[in-house]
Amino acid sequence: MSHLTDRTEIAELVARLAWALDERRFDDLRTVYARDAETHSPRGTLRGIEEIVDVVRRTSPEEVLTQHFNTDVVVDLDGDHAEVKAHQLVYFFHQGEVPHRLAGLQTRYTAVRTSTGWRLAQAQISPLWQRAA
Repeated sequence: MSHLTDRTEIAELVARLAWALDERRFDDLRTVYARDAETHSPRGTLRGIEEIVDVVRRTSPEEVLTQHFNTDVVVDLDGDHAEVKAHQLVYFFHQGEVPHRLAGLQTRYTAVRTSTGWRLAQAQISPLWQRAA
């Protein structure tokens, strides 16, 4: 039964990441990523939670809001380690307006069990396509 709980907690990390970004609660990324996490994305390679929080905050213009949709989340669990992949649609918009950009992403994560629960240790965020509205 614990493997089901682990899978649920890991999939929830992916959802919590999306909510933190959409609600601009960048400090909450500390509850999603491990302290020594590494991310690879269009923002570049970021190492450590402090750099991740700082760069995401600085590169997220206040006037541009996002709405992330995760789908096809697959968790391959191996003890205290898991490989996670998901597809993601991201809408970019200004408050009260229709989206001006839409992007399709493929995400891959490595999750690890820590003393504070599951955390993402690595992230590979790869844009597949984008469309200007």
